Amino acid sequence: MAAIARFHLLQPCPILRPCAVLPKFPHASRLLTIHTSYSTNLRRNGAGAGCRKLSTSPTLCSKSESSSSYTESSQSIVGDLLDYLNESWTQFHATAEAKRQLLAAGFHLLNENEEWELKPGGCYFFTRNMSSLVAFAIGEKYSIGNGFHVIAAHTDSPCLKLKPKSASSKSGYLMVNVQTYGGGLWHTWFDRDLSLAGRVIVRADNGSFSHKLVKIKRPLLRVPSLAIHLNRTVNTDGFKPNLETHLIPLLATEAEKESPETNDKTSASSSKDAHHPLLMQILSDELGCKVEDIASVELNVCDTQPSCLGGANDEFIFSGRLDNLASSFCALRALVDACASPEDLANEHAVRMVALFDNEEVGSDSYQGAGAPTMFEAMRRISASLGQQLVGECGFARAIRHSFLVSADMAHGVHPNFTDKHEENHRPVLQKGLVIKHNANQRYATSGVTSFLFKEVAKIHNLPTQEFVVRNDMGCGSTIGPILASGVGIRTVDCGIAQLSMH
Repeated sequence: MAAIARFHLLQPCPILRPCAVLPKFPHASRLLTIHTSYSTNLRRNGAGAGCRKLSTSPTLCSKSESSSSYTESSQSIVGDLLDYLNESWTQFHATAEAKRQLLAAGFHLLNENEEWELKPGGCYFFTRNMSSLVAFAIGEKYSIGNGFHVIAAHTDSPCLKLKPKSASSKSGYLMVNVQTYGGGLWHTWFDRDLSLAGRVIVRADNGSFSHKLVKIKRPLLRVPSLAIHLNRTVNTDGFKPNLETHLIPLLATEAEKESPETNDKTSASSSKDAHHPLLMQILSDELGCKVEDIASVELNVCDTQPSCLGGANDEFIFSGRLDNLASSFCALRALVDACASPEDLANEHAVRMVALFDNEEVGSDSYQGAGAPTMFEAMRRISASLGQQLVGECGFARAIRHSFLVSADMAHGVHPNFTDKHEENHRPVLQKGLVIKHNANQRYATSGVTSFLFKEVAKIHNLPTQEFVVRNDMGCGSTIGPILASGVGIRTVDCGIAQLSMH
């Protein structure tokens, strides 16, 4: 259970504690609070605004270490989380950053298309579609039939995505057509400094093609609100934008040579341009390639405002995409720190694993989502490789029976302005520990047994837990927990860090 215990990186002193959130970002901002004993030091180190770099040391402090060591460690992990959030504008960037950290920690990159040669004590990972990742470390004392201890999270967040043909123009403006991804609070995307990031397929001089990541850091797009003078009842009737016609970002004004007769026609810049030539030129400048060499684009609309510390004591983290990059960061950090030295795996009998999937926000039914047999196949291949291909069904089945999965996704903290939205006896309180999620209709995979086991591990490490059940008169969200529990046949508990706002 080492990896499961280490998931609690964002819990009370000495590292981070979950707290509150303000409705500030288009993905619905989320906040985490930092222990007040070192929040002042973070301010003094320049961690109060914009992107910040704190200590990069990955070492975590134990409870027996000095308070000064506590502070240094806490600053390190807070700074690392902020860096991860600011780097991970899209699921592609989140996976690339995870890959970078794993390689730096000595993990070996595997190819799903090739045969794996694994050995006890080794640390490995592979990626799929550049947006999902599975990493694992094999205990030195592993034997066939031993289990897998897994933390699973997801890399995607609700956002706007460019349509395959995004170029349009209206009333003298160049517009960018988008489609909604996931269940977002779309009214919060208005009047934000937006830009684009994602993956581009580029043609090389020799005719080959390669994937490249792009992130345009300057404000590039905006979805302006309608002036209240033209919508007098908005504050009483509510803001109810049409997501097809009102949620279209502005890119630029049209050149003066455009004919006035065509200004009100929603059309591309020309019949052959799927995207505005101006946008394609910006992408080519960012990538350092020719416009004609850009073969395909897969871009998200992103808020340019960086994740940062806030609150009167700098005790909050203001950020979008905490659902579910905070859990992804915790899982990744737990695995890296749990394998920092050869001694960490010397007495381990199990396989420690982290799985980060894409497309959770839209149901996980994709090649790179939790609905694909990615994790199940990885487990089978690991068992087969370590058994020199002689592992029978019985050995692998025993390994699954001995395994345990933590489905890590953010949880709904009780909102001080909407306390009636929570079930009276199951109101997760920020700063009171990880939230174990229960649902009788299996929207979460937690059972009485898995909840008990998880709480026992938490007790061993003096980590507080609390429990969440949705009201019977309200709908309940879901996670990748039930998908993996049923697809792999693995015991699963759903848990998360309490936050306010979501999506």
